[in-house]
Amino acid sequence: MSYRVKEIFYTLQGEGTQVGRPAVFCRFSGCNLWTGRERHRTSAVCRFCDTDFVGIDGPGGGRFPDAVALARAVGAAWTGTEHPRARPYVVCTGGEPLLQLDGPAVDALHEAGFTVAVETNGTVAAPAGLDWICVSPKAGTALVLDRADELKLIFPQEGAPPSAFEDSGIERLLLQPMDGPDLVENTRLAVQYCLEHPIWRLSLQTHKFLGIP
Repeated sequence: MSYRVKEIFYTLQGEGTQVGRPAVFCRFSGCNLWTGRERHRTSAVCRFCDTDFVGIDGPGGGRFPDAVALARAVGAAWTGTEHPRARPYVVCTGGEPLLQLDGPAVDALHEAGFTVAVETNGTVAAPAGLDWICVSPKAGTALVLDRADELKLIFPQEGAPPSAFEDSGIERLLLQPMDGPDLVENTRLAVQYCLEHPIWRLSLQTHKFLGIP
């Protein structure tokens, strides 16, 4: 299987439980909830996405003919020094990475020395062997994943109230203010909700505050 990747880059994890952790981000092209093109946004299942996942023209991106070639490119992007307590970490994201990320790719990334994480909308089954799964559910969809390490809900989302996920069995529940013109108000609402419902924790997009990818 070949893989279409928008970009591969080294940065700090900006949000969620792993915030601040050095990581290679491998952004796969394509999504099953939106084409990524503005002319289709109003008819998309997910209309608030703020990520460019169209094409293979980003830094480090391209078409990789097999899992080994993909893992080699991810490995080349990791520039941190070696340390026994700092195993290289890759976040497979998108778009929707599970449309492409498969068992051979996970195995090849492990063979290259990486802890493998994925950020997914939860509508596609995950391959075995993933070390960390972050699911970010979208209104109007059904979760098919049988496990996740964290659930990160963009808030507020009409049709996806936080209460719908509190009995999901996922231990770490994160509420993240929806970006856009209403970010200030959405942040206020998310803070208020977390204070009133302490099963939830606030997640902020710190990479945007810092001006890093």
